[in-house]
Amino acid sequence: MSKRDPIWQSIATALRAEIAQGQYRPGEKLPTEAALAARFGVNRHTVRHALADLAAAGLVLSRRGAGVFVAQAPPADYALGRRTRFHQNVSASGRIPSRRVLSLETRHASPAEAEALGCTRVHVIEGVSLGDGLPLAVFRSAFPAERFPNLPQALERLASITAALAEQGVTDYTRASTRITARLARGPRALLLQVPEGAALLRSEGINIDPEGRPVEYGLTWFAGDRVALTVTPEG
Repeated sequence: MSKRDPIWQSIATALRAEIAQGQYRPGEKLPTEAALAARFGVNRHTVRHALADLAAAGLVLSRRGAGVFVAQAPPADYALGRRTRFHQNVSASGRIPSRRVLSLETRHASPAEAEALGCTRVHVIEGVSLGDGLPLAVFRSAFPAERFPNLPQALERLASITAALAEQGVTDYTRASTRITARLARGPRALLLQVPEGAALLRSEGINIDPEGRPVEYGLTWFAGDRVALTVTPEG
């Protein structure tokens, strides 16, 4: 850099290079102004000027009370159709799909689960769905325990709902209904999605059925509103 270049511009250039190299990934929080000021040996006003330059270029965004974050990549298109498959949808958006299971239990069905599945006990799996390592959604799926007594073991072994159901004799299933509502991120859900409290979420409630029309899954998914674009395609 030229000696005439202002310090804030040198700081902006350094941060821009670190973002480009993946040291700070989309959605991640940058160090605080105080930490950056200490790192570069300048005052916070100079750091603020550098961050404003990055914000003007669309590389970062400031969230009141939360800090400065690397701007998100364009939202991943997530198709809600007759066959909604997580890995297929995320792969189609150009991202690498993965899932982190948080819990797997068998318990009494909630009123909503009992109504959707027509059973009294359910197997429930909860977790986080990710694309390129970034949380896209938190999910909870319930399955009729009486019909699929060995499903938990299959889910643990195969790490795939589709494969686990296929092993239980359900080789295909389709979406019978989907209901989408808006929610705000609160508490543990905000932490799991790595979004600030009050961030917009899209909540999807769906029922999947087998070829004979019997329900096999009742699912709730909370999508990070700025990372996923839900698309609904009319199908026969």
